[in-house]
Amino acid sequence: MNAAKVIGRVVATAKWKTLEGKTLLLLQPTDWSGRACGDIIVAADSVGAGAGEFVFYVKSREACFSWLSGNKQLLAEMPPLDATVMGIIDGVDMIDEPDAGKKLVK
Repeated sequence: MNAAKVIGRVVATAKWKTLEGKTLLLLQPTDWSGRACGDIIVAADSVGAGAGEFVFYVKSREACFSWLSGNKQLLAEMPPLDATVMGIIDGVDMIDEPDAGKKLVK
């Protein structure tokens, strides 16, 4: 899993059938302390995250699994996703870092 900050939304009225009615978010990937790293990406939102929230997401093939929960779709019908937001991070406690013990939040 990876960390990111939600920096916006993508509006797409025409999209893969499985994603109809779902939100696409713009994410700025971050390290786990919240520092930006990497290029901005688009991710499907499975948890209702909003702008400014610190989230975790999965990439690659795993990104489509949450959209098939409860569905008996074939592998060929999985949505072609590169990333899906899987949760909203309330805080991160890290050890063995320069700021060890510092509680990190949005």
